[in-house]
Amino acid sequence: MTSCDWAIFVNIIAIMIAQNKTTDEMLFLAALYSQLGDTLAVLATQPPDGY
Repeated sequence: MTSCDWAIFVNIIAIMIAQNKTTDEMLFLAALYSQLGDTLAVLATQPPDGY
């Protein structure tokens, strides 16, 4: 996949997740996924022992 394909794919997923969600639910999910991404980035640079 190209970077444009990935961008389209991510946008489609976001739209699907957002359907029928309140603003508060979308804000919570946005914060949750941001934390998930940040944690994965940290683990990629400094994996915990045993992984």
